[in-house]
Order: sequence, then structure tokens, then C-alpha cells
Amino acid sequence: MKLRKSREFRKGRIEIIPMIDVMFFLLATFILASLSMQNLDSLEVNLPQGEAEKLSAKTPATLTVTRDGQIHINRTPVTLDTLADTLKPLLPESEQKLIVSADSDAPQGIVVQAMLRARTTGVQHFLIAVKHE
Repeated sequence: MKLRKSREFRKGRIEIIPMIDVMFFLLATFILASLSMQNLDSLEVNLPQGEAEKLSAKTPATLTVTRDGQIHINRTPVTLDTLADTLKPLLPESEQKLIVSADSDAPQGIVVQAMLRARTTGVQHFLIAVKHE
């Protein structure tokens, strides 16, 4: 009579399907994390066409003027009277830059008035946002 061993030793196998599932989960996690790290402080406006350098420094505050003349500082609605008070705490002393993101159909007078009010807070450089062709 042949006696069998109580335990048979089998070779271990590496299951690849669970490993693929984990890799896709990690990929989706990193994609979502990188999308949430984008700085989206401006509203969606129809920017004018043009060529400009890419912004290399950390993103400064954003002044947005919409088509109907509404003014926003980093998505916070402001008026011309409250623009300086809202913008002053957002500007660090070392970088006095402001991104101007104005709709191409926005009234030019309101854009200029907003920029002049921003200049009273100490803004020295205006970066005009344009749409690359």
C-alpha cells in the first residue's frame, strides 16, 4: 500500500491579474492627485490670442475680468472700491506680480481701472494671460 504525504508541496505562483489591478488603481490615484494640484484661481474667460512666455515662478494672484465686467481676485468677486483691500493681503512683499485674465469681450475701461486700482496696492508687474494659438 502506498502512503501519501500529509501535505503535498506545490510550487508557488505569482498571480499577475491582482498586480495589474493594483497598478491601475495607483495610476488613477496619481492622475487624480496631479489634477487636484493645479492652481485654478481664475474663472473661465475667453482669452485673447497672442504669444507670451510661460510663467516660470510660482503663480501670483489673479485678477479676472469677465465679459459682463465683473471683477474677481482669485475667484473672489470684488468691486473697484474693494479691490485694493482684497488684493493687499494676497501679495507677498517679495513678488509684486499680478496676472490679468480678462475676457477678450470685456470692457477695456473696466480692465484698465482695475489695473490702476491694483497698482495702488503695490503691484509692479502685470502678467497678461493670453490663449496660445
